[in-house]
Amino acid sequence: MNYRHGYHAGNFADVVKHLALVAILQHLKKKDTAFAVVDSHAGRGVYDLTGEEAAKTGEARGGLARLINLPDEMPPALAAYLGLVKEGGPSRYPGSPLLAAQLLRPQDRLTAIEKHPEEFAALKDVLASYANVQAEQGDGYVRAVKLLPPPSRRGLVVMDPPFEATDEFESLARAISGAVRKFATGIFLIWYPVKSQSATDVFLGEVLAAGVQKALTVDTQISAPEGKLDRAGLLVINPPYGFDAEMFAAAQIIAAPLGADIGVKWRAGGP
Repeated sequence: MNYRHGYHAGNFADVVKHLALVAILQHLKKKDTAFAVVDSHAGRGVYDLTGEEAAKTGEARGGLARLINLPDEMPPALAAYLGLVKEGGPSRYPGSPLLAAQLLRPQDRLTAIEKHPEEFAALKDVLASYANVQAEQGDGYVRAVKLLPPPSRRGLVVMDPPFEATDEFESLARAISGAVRKFATGIFLIWYPVKSQSATDVFLGEVLAAGVQKALTVDTQISAPEGKLDRAGLLVINPPYGFDAEMFAAAQIIAAPLGADIGVKWRAGGP
C-alpha cells in the first residue's frame, strides 16, 4: 500500500491527525511567547480531492465529506479545523503545513521539509505567501533533528512519513529518539499506519523507552475493503494540558459519521 499523502487526503486518518494538529497549535497560541513548528514530511501542502491520486482511492468520501454538515456546536479545535478546511472550497484539502501556516501568529515560525522534488515544488508555491514560513527540500528526519531545539524553546514537531520504505518504523523511531534528546520539552505529533499490531507495539516501545516521560496515543479504526487503509495511530509526546479531553470530546462527535472506533490512551514512558 502507498501511504503517500495524495492518495489519502481527507480520509479518516487525515481528519483525526489534522484535528490533533489544530488542537496543539491552539494550545501553543495561548501564550504570547513565540513557538516553532517543524514538519518533517510536509508533502505538497494542498490536495485536489478531484485529482488523480485522491480520486483513485476515493477515501475523502468516507472521511471529510461526512463531517461537513456537523452541528454548529462542537469543541473549539474541531470547529477551527473544519473552518479552515471549508475556507479552501469543497475540492481543495489543506495538508499539515498549510493548516499550520494559517494558524501561526507573526512571531511564530514554520519549517516545512519535503524530499520529493515535485512535491517540494508544489509545497514551495503553496507556502510562498507566508512570511514566517520556510519550505526546505531534503531528508525530513535529518533536517528535523538538526533544527532542534528552536530558539524559543517552545514548539511542535510533526512527523508524518509516507511509509514507502519497509524499514520506516525503524527510521522513524531513530529520528524521534534523536529529536527528543535535543528537545525534551517539545511537543511531538507522529502519524503511523497500523498494519501489524506487533510491529506497532515494537515501534511504540522503542520510542517510549528512549526517555519519553509523557505520551498518549490516538488509535482510529474503520471498516474498509481488504488492502485499504483501515487503521492509523497518532503518538503525541508531551501533549498539552487538556489535549486528551478535547480529543475525546471531538471523538464523540466524529466517530459515528466516520464509522470509526477512536481510542485515546495515555502511555507510560521510561528512562
